[in-house]
Amino acid sequence: MTTTLRPAEPLQQHADGTCSRRYEVCVNGRHVGEIHLGTSPSLGASVARIAELRVDEPDRRRGRATVAALAAEEVARGWGCVQIEAAVPAGAEAALRLATVLGYAPRNRRMAKSLGDTPPGLPPGSHVRPMTPAEYDTWQEYAREDYARDWIKRGVPEAAARAKAHRDHETLLPRGPETEGMLFSVLEHEGTRVGLLWVALTDSGAYVYEVETAAAHRGRGHGRTLMLLAERQAIGAGRTRLGLNVFADNVPAERLYESLGYETTERSFAKPLL
Repeated sequence: MTTTLRPAEPLQQHADGTCSRRYEVCVNGRHVGEIHLGTSPSLGASVARIAELRVDEPDRRRGRATVAALAAEEVARGWGCVQIEAAVPAGAEAALRLATVLGYAPRNRRMAKSLGDTPPGLPPGSHVRPMTPAEYDTWQEYAREDYARDWIKRGVPEAAARAKAHRDHETLLPRGPETEGMLFSVLEHEGTRVGLLWVALTDSGAYVYEVETAAAHRGRGHGRTLMLLAERQAIGAGRTRLGLNVFADNVPAERLYESLGYETTERSFAKPLL
């Protein structure tokens, strides 16, 4: 039995600069599924992305998906990609096993929490104020660099990582701290600045883009206070759901979010194409 990919459409060139193509998964020329391969919308042409992989029910559990994914990696190498990524929805155990078998490493995961109607209280001694323009300028310069380094550590080419950091900040914050729906807050404890928070209010809910405790004040519960503040801000704005992203090696943050009731909605994996 020979499993191959057969193009189901011409190579698609998209307005955002990405390309993609759908392929039939075939066994001895017989259609058994489909795979949709493209370049990453967020990381650019050097990173490929498996957007969809489906094998028809009668042909599942026979290794078809494994061979199809490996064939997709060869296509991506031909496109000049140096890394490939895939996202696995929560509960998709078969896809999770496949990613593990193929050597994909966990990169990050999206988490979310349904909120009630009552804003949580903050610990005694905690005070919240808006971030000043001067603090915002200092933070943004640092945040872009730190964000780029996070992606570089995960195997993304430096040029692509820095381009992503610049593009994401420009897209999300076209008017800086005055961008509609963006909340930038500083947490103080007994008069000392201990952390900062960036929350976005959207039509579908709220999203935590940045939560950071100052290095000298970590391990004292301020990260939890910042997350409670995020919930207060979301509930106060009438939002019922709060989401966030966490990188896979940030174990303390993962434990914090889980302890606060956040649930994983999607896991992202990546693999170098050597």
